[in-house]
Amino acid sequence: MRKEVAKLAGVSEATVSRVLNGVGPVREETKRRVLEAAEQLKYVPSQLAQRFARKRSGNLGVIIPSLPKVHLFSTYYFSEILSGIGEAAKEEGYDLLLMFRRPDEPRDYDLLFRTHKVDACIMLGLQDLPEERQALAKLAAESHPFCLINQRFDGEPFRSVDADHVAGSCLAVGHLIDNGCRRIALVNGPLTYSNSIDRELGYRQALEEAGLSYASTLVYQGNFGRKSGYELADALAGQISQGAIDGIFAANDRMAIGLLQGLREHELIAGRHYALIGYDDSDGSRLTQPQLSSVAVPFFEMGRRAARVLLAKESKGETGGELPLQLVVRESSGLQQQHPII
Repeated sequence: MRKEVAKLAGVSEATVSRVLNGVGPVREETKRRVLEAAEQLKYVPSQLAQRFARKRSGNLGVIIPSLPKVHLFSTYYFSEILSGIGEAAKEEGYDLLLMFRRPDEPRDYDLLFRTHKVDACIMLGLQDLPEERQALAKLAAESHPFCLINQRFDGEPFRSVDADHVAGSCLAVGHLIDNGCRRIALVNGPLTYSNSIDRELGYRQALEEAGLSYASTLVYQGNFGRKSGYELADALAGQISQGAIDGIFAANDRMAIGLLQGLREHELIAGRHYALIGYDDSDGSRLTQPQLSSVAVPFFEMGRRAARVLLAKESKGETGGELPLQLVVRESSGLQQQHPII
């Protein structure tokens, strides 16, 4: 069919290819004749051929951790972020290429670009480890476009989209303090994630602003999974019963739900024997009994913004930035009032 277009337009097949693929200089008059001929003959070149000619894949890569026994697509965090990425990618004419990476796999992200599998890449669930920093620094040095979500590497200029977790955590702990809590425990995630560090900073800030002392004995380590919260319930139950803890700030809803379930087995009810607040405002926070107070994180918009930062022409030069959060008060923290967006 390309030969017929060339014959009708009075040009070579190579010229037809350049015009339809947008590659190389072509005079406007020649371009017009080729486009009119293609339209007359109803010739539509394949997208695969166009991408090959432009040395583009048309794919936006999304790297996701492969975690044993975790169904990532059923988790609120990943499903919301991926939905946002997918919507923006579709608007810009890109397909998503999802890649699962096990912790023990080599971090050869640059190969994805050098083999033209992706034109840009979004990273989810990265941890601040030396090998990760090295791999990302290589991508940056080779000017490959990539963006991190919900993670930063202090001291590095990597582009990222995040939320203000310091302010969000400060708001959550401040809410517990306003409700009369004075001995507040923090159940945090691993400190290899920047958002875990930010949550502890916000926790400390809220205590300091209220004139309360920070105690490392009130800080507990989970892994963001429901099971880790459930397993920590045994340790916290005795403290709650003795009056050593009257409030808990959990760094995400999954751990908060695990805590709520585990403490109920000790006959300790959130909103009655202790105050509990989570983080994320996932769908599950509205299904617990009592319903879980939480900090709403705009994961969908984070994913959408990350994709647009990489793909949208009008977004070139944007660095990502932090999105605002909102406190959502339900029964578990024992306070029923509205709070402003921060």
